[in-house]
Amino acid sequence: MDSTGAGAGTAGVRAQVRTRDGWAVQHAVLTVTDMTGTQVLRATADEDGALRTTQPLPAGPYTVIVTAVGYAPAASSAIVTASGRMDVGTVVLARQGGAELPPPGPWTIDPMHSTVAAVAQHLGISSVRGRFAEFSGRIDIAEDLAQSRVEAVIAAASIDTGNGMRDGHLRNEDFLDIEAYPHITYRSTGLSPAGPDRWTVHGELSLRGVSRPVDLDLSYLGTGPDPWGGTRAAFRATTELHREDFKMNYNQVVAAGIAAIGTTLKVELDVQAVQGDALPMG
Repeated sequence: MDSTGAGAGTAGVRAQVRTRDGWAVQHAVLTVTDMTGTQVLRATADEDGALRTTQPLPAGPYTVIVTAVGYAPAASSAIVTASGRMDVGTVVLARQGGAELPPPGPWTIDPMHSTVAAVAQHLGISSVRGRFAEFSGRIDIAEDLAQSRVEAVIAAASIDTGNGMRDGHLRNEDFLDIEAYPHITYRSTGLSPAGPDRWTVHGELSLRGVSRPVDLDLSYLGTGPDPWGGTRAAFRATTELHREDFKMNYNQVVAAGIAAIGTTLKVELDVQAVQGDALPMG
């Protein structure tokens, strides 16, 4: 944290609190103490991470501490001149527990510790949850995060809803048509920020011979070591698909016009990716 005293302008403290990837840290708290450890000022950042006070400070040296829930505190010394103003500048807070952005380079999706699931409405009163047991993928984190890429391939025949008869129907030509289209693929085309630790992944989903643009709402959950000597990053992503967009128009109508299976599918992805081009043994 770089702190300097300004010789002119409005008295008080000026600061901007950000994460390492540039997002505002809302409601961060800045505390100023003198050399005896006595608190002389306490202020809270606004929704944009900006902090401004008008109270002039006596000239002299101070300690500045910035804290926020979920972040490691940052501290530095500062000098206030006769102007009574302290320009703290941009304070960068690191997330608690090391949940910084994953390092650039290739990351391999680990299917043993990841889940690809879909939820459909059944009879308008309950949900049917299924998952795909076989899939693979790769994430390439770029130095410029917006240039990062992801691609994944799912074995359509690996659908599992816990009911063999239903799974057989989902595999036939009414739904996934696995004989003609054995793979489901997703390839990203771009990435845009949506908030702290959140992004929108823009991409194209190919399902049942039809390719459509599909956006994923992505949350980054953190990075850490694994028991096999590797480094893992965790993500969660969701989206909604409409069956008719992929020519899955089958629907049985039961009593009172209620459709047996809803037309909208909610897709939920819980992904662990291992740093590097290959998965570790174990």
